Amino acid sequence: MCLGIPGRIVEIYDNGLTRMGKVDFNGIVKEVCLAYLPDLQVGDYTIVHVGFAITRLDEESARETLALFQSLGVLEEELHPDESPESV
Repeated sequence: MCLGIPGRIVEIYDNGLTRMGKVDFNGIVKEVCLAYLPDLQVGDYTIVHVGFAITRLDEESARETLALFQSLGVLEEELHPDESPESV
C-alpha cells in the first residue's frame, strides 16, 4: 500500500540540491522534498506521497485524515516510525 499522508511542515531548508522540509505526521517526523510546492511555509499542511509534497491541505482536513489513518493503524505501516527522517 502507498498512501498520500497529510502532515504539517515543521522545518524548511535547502539541502544544496533542492528545497526540503521536515514534516510531522501526528508525531512521526520525516524528511520530505518540497520542490513541487515552492510556496509552502512552516506550519502549512501538505499531502506527502513517496517522499514528495504534492498538494497543500487545510488543517481541518489534514487532522481528520490523520485521525482516520491513526485509527486504522496505517500511519505506522506507511511511515515506519523507527526509521530516522534522513533514511526515508
